[in-house]
Amino acid sequence: MSRYLGDDWVLPALTPRNTPYFTAGSIQIQFCRECGHAQHPPDDVCYACQGAKLEFRAMPGTGRVESAVVVHHAVHPALATRVPYVVAIVSVDGAPGCSVQGNVVGCAPEAVAIGQKLRAVFEEATDPATGTRLRIPQWERVPGA
Repeated sequence: MSRYLGDDWVLPALTPRNTPYFTAGSIQIQFCRECGHAQHPPDDVCYACQGAKLEFRAMPGTGRVESAVVVHHAVHPALATRVPYVVAIVSVDGAPGCSVQGNVVGCAPEAVAIGQKLRAVFEEATDPATGTRLRIPQWERVPGA
């Protein structure tokens, strides 16, 4: 699969906090082992209780569109051939109160609506600087949902 925003588009900069999200090939959400709070983006402390016992858990890879925007104007010249595209806020099934941001792929931009069920799909890329294999989450509509 060619990368959705193009093979020359910037790859995520990996950190100890975000590596599971961008490399696992599943939706990885950080949970607090002390209070059970789910959070994204990941951090060194729990947003709810300030606990430091945090772990990543694989989620089912489905969610719901909470908000979406159709991008019509390229924010960078490298994206000029990619507009229009949809960026959505997706509430993650299995992680109450936790949402992630991502592109909605595989449909016309006008077909994306608040409340639709989505499932994660992953585009693969290799970071040329480190050789790390990335599996970047994108989202597609769930047929019939």
